[in-house]
Amino acid sequence: MKPIKNPGEPLALWSGQDRISDNIHNSVTAIIRSGGCSWNRCRICQYRHERFTGIERPELIRLMSSQVNHLKNLVEKNNPEVVKVYTSGSFFDPVEVPDEIQSQVVNLVKGRILIVESRCDYINKEKLSGYVENIKGDRDKGEIFVAIGLETTSDEIREKCIDKGLLYSDYKKTAELIHKAGGKVKTYLLHKPPYLTEAEACEDMVRSIREITPVTDLISMNPCTVQRNTHLETLWKRQAYRPPYLWTVASIIAQSKPHVTCDPIGGGQARGPHNCASCDGVILDAIRDYNLSADQELMKSVMEMDCNCKKEWEYVMNQEKPWAMPLTR
Repeated sequence: MKPIKNPGEPLALWSGQDRISDNIHNSVTAIIRSGGCSWNRCRICQYRHERFTGIERPELIRLMSSQVNHLKNLVEKNNPEVVKVYTSGSFFDPVEVPDEIQSQVVNLVKGRILIVESRCDYINKEKLSGYVENIKGDRDKGEIFVAIGLETTSDEIREKCIDKGLLYSDYKKTAELIHKAGGKVKTYLLHKPPYLTEAEACEDMVRSIREITPVTDLISMNPCTVQRNTHLETLWKRQAYRPPYLWTVASIIAQSKPHVTCDPIGGGQARGPHNCASCDGVILDAIRDYNLSADQELMKSVMEMDCNCKKEWEYVMNQEKPWAMPLTR
């Protein structure tokens, strides 16, 4: 394995804006290299490769603390209302993210909104409740959102297509626990995992959004992207998988009752959600605008657009069959 360049720096660190509870906030996002996801089996994920390996716990703490200090500098410079800290798996897994680092992050973000990710296995009510109280501080201001990668409400799709190691019933129990601890829930849904047709993926996403709406506080739809060194990439190279059409993504958002954020990573590229070179940019811009404005009329107007590839998409939605190769690339 190649040596890691600049191991004391975050994998990525940037500023932006996020819509939370009908308000638009300035935000800072950090992707921190950690001890790595303990599950490490999802068919679509390359992030398991972005971890520290072969180092002792004190060195892991030192390197992660250094990364958090880079985040601290940007937080002090920009004074954001929202801070998002993502690792290669679960923030609350003490093996991946030692307790010392968890506390360092919470203390850094006092009085703000903190968003972290975790598998359900590591979310402890007593520990989370303590973090919630800590982040509120003396001014009783600040919140913690725990983001869970549910991906779909279908246990069959989640286990057979993704190998997530999570049941929908466990997700619902954990969401209830988070709320009882004073936290809030953000839910990730994966649009078009492998082995689904375009139409099946659309139906799965529409149903999943509807079913989790009473359970979660925020919903994020993630159109699937073909990441390197994954099982999904193997399928894609064999022409056995095609990333979702942006037409499908736009149609789901246009009909969704709750606000669903969406960041089509790799949008417009062969490995990411795409239509054709002519309309990709317009639809991607509309999705980014919708993320902040929550203007569904904008997405409905996108679906009224015409493009030569739209008929292809409609044909695929109607004619693509399960247990067969995709009709298009």
